[in-house]
Amino acid sequence: MLTSKVMDGRVLGMVLAGLAAMAANGAQAQGLGNSPYSRIGLGEFNANTGGVRQMGMGGVGVAAPNSVNVNELNPALLYYTGRTTFEAGYTGQYKTIKNAKASSRSGNGTLGYFALSVPLASRWGAAVGLKPLSAVDYESNILQDVTGEPGSQSLKQYKGTGGVSEAYLGQGVRIAKGLTVGFTASYLFGTVDETTGTTVQIVNNNDPLIKSVDRQHTRYSDFSFRAGAHYRQKVGKSLSMNLGGVYSFGHSLRGQQTNTQEREDMSGSLISAPTLVGDGRGSTYVPGLAQLGLSLDNDKNWNINLDVAQQQWSKFTSFNNNGPALSNTMRVGLGGEISPDPGSVEHYFQRVTYRAGISMAQLPYQPGGKTLYDRSVSWGFAFPMPTASALESTTLSLAFTYGQRGNTDVLSSGASNVQESYLRGQLGVTLNNRWFIKRRLQ
Repeated sequence: MLTSKVMDGRVLGMVLAGLAAMAANGAQAQGLGNSPYSRIGLGEFNANTGGVRQMGMGGVGVAAPNSVNVNELNPALLYYTGRTTFEAGYTGQYKTIKNAKASSRSGNGTLGYFALSVPLASRWGAAVGLKPLSAVDYESNILQDVTGEPGSQSLKQYKGTGGVSEAYLGQGVRIAKGLTVGFTASYLFGTVDETTGTTVQIVNNNDPLIKSVDRQHTRYSDFSFRAGAHYRQKVGKSLSMNLGGVYSFGHSLRGQQTNTQEREDMSGSLISAPTLVGDGRGSTYVPGLAQLGLSLDNDKNWNINLDVAQQQWSKFTSFNNNGPALSNTMRVGLGGEISPDPGSVEHYFQRVTYRAGISMAQLPYQPGGKTLYDRSVSWGFAFPMPTASALESTTLSLAFTYGQRGNTDVLSSGASNVQESYLRGQLGVTLNNRWFIKRRLQ
């Protein structure tokens, strides 16, 4: 008789390939199409709303344990990792942006995230992964009259790209019956490039047009930490209640910022060498995020979840504190999932998991003193592959979100708010495998 511990090489190869692909992309190309709101603060901020499973339920799941997907939303739920799990998601988005006078459409797709979780012991699970923390992706043009020069106009062009990514290590441990706690340490890194170009056209002036360009390059790197807790209690013969909480600690995100000025002709060619106007280190303070969740499930095939989150954006500061003051935000989400008959052999669609949810979130920007909102409805599906066995399985998941952010109200200054209508989709692949098993050969 021969006994050995073996690791499934196919799954390991896919994991390493995913790691290499994500490391090569880093924080590049995180944007999902032009978003004027990403010009403010750190950009479009990912408020710890999880992966493809959570997206299909309206971004909820702080108190919803799962044995198939990676439970990285709340590190305390990593205890429920049953098998080694690798998960990756690809995200795409199409949106319409409009104000009171004009509208435009844009879209993009990007490799969204990856995560790997492993059960280390009967009471202990861990996960590593990479996901976006924020994304900057905007481009806008503003045409204005030149004061003191009747008939003359100036064109201002604003553009920003880049973002910040989060590489994390999380662990969850059971400390008492039904009670688990978790902790996540993250390394944050990325770059943001922003430019402001100004071109002035003076009436009766035949000189070639010159564009003055201000460029700002910021490189970020630092650490952040997150803690979570989860309690599960039976409240009936086949009904369990779950309570969960996560707190992402506020922290300073250190960075190096370089500012330059240059002059270009209308073809984009430099007229003179760039001039350095500022180069130094600084930091951006990322405020704390508190999340609470309540979940009910029947220990078998359905659950329903309510999540509430609050973030103190009024404490946000950046290198030079430019830009409008931000306000604290609240987010509420309600969603759930159901698998009609997970063990069905004859009817495949009885094994499919169906998800749906809604959410509403305040935005930290208050033009004219009025709060803007992001309202959305979500739905999704999880398709188990028919090759599943007791040792390994593969699940393909789809999630969609349709939402509206902001409005087109005209302010007292005469300017108009911006409204974004978006359709976001995510394709996720989840691989479950028992890496370390005892196989007996006789």
